[in-house]
Amino acid sequence: MQDKRQTISPEKATRIAVGATVGGVLLVLFLVIVLIIQFVQIGVQNRLEDELNEQIAQYEQMIADGEDKITYYEEGNGLYYLARKHGWQ
Repeated sequence: MQDKRQTISPEKATRIAVGATVGGVLLVLFLVIVLIIQFVQIGVQNRLEDELNEQIAQYEQMIADGEDKITYYEEGNGLYYLARKHGWQ
């Protein structure tokens, strides 16, 4: 019986090595690009979260200021001056 295994020529081995190297480099390059994109998206989300937290703080301050006005106008004098301001006699 003949041996069906063939030996690989040096040229073919070089081509296989070059192909594997190019494939590995492209894979690493692709993964680095994906990593950079993920870091950029994380930065954008963090900035958006900071902006939303600032808006929440601003609205909470507006609510606190509004509660002070409500307390003032619930009192007799505040309600009286508010009614006079709007034309009540």
